Amino acid sequence: MKQVLGSIFILLLTCAPALAGESVTYTHDGTTLEGYVAMPEEGEGPFPAILIAHQWKGLGAYEKSRADMLAKLGYVAFAVDVYGQGIRPDTQEAAAAESSKYKSNPELARGRMMAALETVREMENVDATKIAAMGYCFGGTMALELARAGADIDGVVSFHGGLASEKPATEVGTLKPAIFIHHGAEDPYVSDEEVARFKQEMRDTKADWQFISYADAVHAFTEKEAGNDPSKGVAYNEKADKRSWAYTLDFFRLIF
Repeated sequence: MKQVLGSIFILLLTCAPALAGESVTYTHDGTTLEGYVAMPEEGEGPFPAILIAHQWKGLGAYEKSRADMLAKLGYVAFAVDVYGQGIRPDTQEAAAAESSKYKSNPELARGRMMAALETVREMENVDATKIAAMGYCFGGTMALELARAGADIDGVVSFHGGLASEKPATEVGTLKPAIFIHHGAEDPYVSDEEVARFKQEMRDTKADWQFISYADAVHAFTEKEAGNDPSKGVAYNEKADKRSWAYTLDFFRLIF
């Protein structure tokens, strides 16, 4: 009996966060991936869908909570797994090594994001004509790689993401979605030169894009877990977090 009660207690602890969605496994090129989907609880589908790409430590509670927030607003929200099932780096060094595999290999990154897109398109109650993607930090870069892959979706949003690519878009018409960038004006990890190159890429390809820089914001400004010391280059900024979220919700309403 004690063993049974102990098992129940462990299960309760595991379920304590009470996330609204559920895990979804899918594959890309023989690799099993484990994402997370949150569905609207009210209204009748089909619903617009939004992919959420994770920061460099892999899919976790933060992206899942954002998925839940979007589901409550009437979207099917799918938190993407770029790395693979069970691959969740727990140190800065491991995260840097894992994320570099995709930043240095745009074809692999785009393949992973396209696999997530196809998974969402096949979901019940998804309006396949109304899909967007967004991402945080590394995930912002991945969302942009999906756009650079020529994905026929409505919008892409990057929150404090890297803007560079080993294979930037060069042809007019390549970038089909509307693109919205939320950038920390004091982000030490995304240089002014990188910003300038990105904007030129947008101009050269005649993309539909907009770019907001947030005063006093550094890297990871939407994530409370980043702490409150901007001198470290990574810190939460409440004003930038709330504004970028509100602008993004307006953006989704407009593109859909």
